[in-house]
Amino acid sequence: MMPLLPARSRHRRGIATAAVIGIACALLPISALNAAAKNATPSSLPEAEFRRISAEQYRNIIHDVFGPTVELGGRFEPELRLNGLLAVGASSIAATAVGMEQFDAIARSIASQVVNQKHREQMIPCQPAAVTAPDDACARRFLGKVGRLLYRQPLPGRQLDAHVGAAHVGAEGVKDFYRGLALSLGAMLSSPQFLFRKATLEPDPEQRGGYRLDAHAKASQLSFFLWNAGPDLLLLKAAESGELNSRKGLARQVDRMIASPRLEAGVRAFFVDNFRFDDTVSITKDVALFPKYNAQVMANAREQTLRTIVDLLLKQKGDYRDLFTTKKTFLTRELGAIYRVPVVGTQPNGSPDTWEPFEFPPNDPRGGILTQVAFTATHSPAGRGSPTLRGKALREIILCQKVPAPPGDVDFTLVNNTTSYNTARERLAAHATEPMCAGCHKIMDPIGLALENFDGAGEYRTTENGAPIDASGELNGVKFSDPSGLGRAVHDDPAAATCLVNRLSAYALGRVPANAKQPWVALLQKSFAANGYRVPELMRTIATSDAFYRVAPKGEPSPPKQKAAATTLPQPEIRK
Repeated sequence: MMPLLPARSRHRRGIATAAVIGIACALLPISALNAAAKNATPSSLPEAEFRRISAEQYRNIIHDVFGPTVELGGRFEPELRLNGLLAVGASSIAATAVGMEQFDAIARSIASQVVNQKHREQMIPCQPAAVTAPDDACARRFLGKVGRLLYRQPLPGRQLDAHVGAAHVGAEGVKDFYRGLALSLGAMLSSPQFLFRKATLEPDPEQRGGYRLDAHAKASQLSFFLWNAGPDLLLLKAAESGELNSRKGLARQVDRMIASPRLEAGVRAFFVDNFRFDDTVSITKDVALFPKYNAQVMANAREQTLRTIVDLLLKQKGDYRDLFTTKKTFLTRELGAIYRVPVVGTQPNGSPDTWEPFEFPPNDPRGGILTQVAFTATHSPAGRGSPTLRGKALREIILCQKVPAPPGDVDFTLVNNTTSYNTARERLAAHATEPMCAGCHKIMDPIGLALENFDGAGEYRTTENGAPIDASGELNGVKFSDPSGLGRAVHDDPAAATCLVNRLSAYALGRVPANAKQPWVALLQKSFAANGYRVPELMRTIATSDAFYRVAPKGEPSPPKQKAAATTLPQPEIRK
């Protein structure tokens, strides 16, 4: 937060605030922003889309522009999940009045840090002629530089003039150049141009009647997809020089970005969204039943799965499907207690948060991300495991198959009856005798029961209430006897790879692929298989595709609402 002004200067604060208000527009709902874009363009131009940047993207941009020592306080408004992805929901959310206050507070905090004694020499490329007075030349040099990165395109002259003018009035009012600069920078950080990604369009010379993203929107589309952050200076220069509008130039930039260590951030962001890891923050367990479980264990469990993904897909350049069978992972000492594996820290004093590589023996029933705590504990209630929830999660998250919601009047007495029935298999068999429950349970329980060797906290077990656990099951006609068998069945099920391609293409576009893009999605499916199911190659194919940047001509029919989920995520047959 910026320091409070002395009483005698409060009237000067009002002058500075009025100047900032002149350039900082209040955030509008998405519908209003789209309407404004529609009114500002020819009637034949499709509506420009606006997507609010995520909290993680906000952090990445701030750290890219101002460095990792700038702290982000405050809370971000909840994001909306549509068609399985927060990235798709980002085009349907805006900022409420409360959310705007939060953005404003965060912006002012960041701005005050940027200009303080600790950071100003590193972040501001010039010094004012006098600290107690405006210096328009220095303000213009700084605001033009950071504005280009924050807004993801150069600031038009009039807009830069407005920001410089606000800094001038602010500095005059408070007799402090740096605090005046902070007022203008804070306005930038709470403006729609920073908080929202606008898909600015232009006519497509290769598609009659069609449109494509302009060069700067193209750069943003590319950088948020591959790096989960705004464009860097090299990408902005490529946009401004016209390089991104040539296939060779675009390929050069894509190759550069995929070769960068920053690709890991983009891969992590996709899988956090796709696997719904935002849900892990709110997971709680009954500590009397699961004393080894705590919030840190769940944080480590999420990181374990992400490290497994990054190691296999990026470092080993492996097959995506092997995520469900790999015996290799990473553990901390706290996770080792859950997995009953000794983990010896190699850092000074055996630091408990040290990550160590670990590989389960070939004959161990554990292996693959479905047997990791991040999956088994997340998809369980507070006091027990749940084959039904785990089976539902596998169907919906991994295979993109929608499971109907249960009727509102279902009686769960039999499911919770541990007196008459020792194991979950016995309880679910009794529960499934109810006609209204049988159909859905047939597509969830046979796969969820394969994970019954894991209790509600993800710890391995062989018995429940003294009775041996039967972990056999079936997935789309493929039978197996243990969790490893389930992993192999998922590995070999075509729906797993199909789901990944559909989700990644929707994530990249930020919307349900329209009917016109279905042939493109089909080509992505073929390319993914031909390239050995390697995710970086799939990302490269998406990022270099014309369809990634093209917008269909106005008037093309959208998918019917009742079929939206199926259009985005084709539903492989579920055998009952």
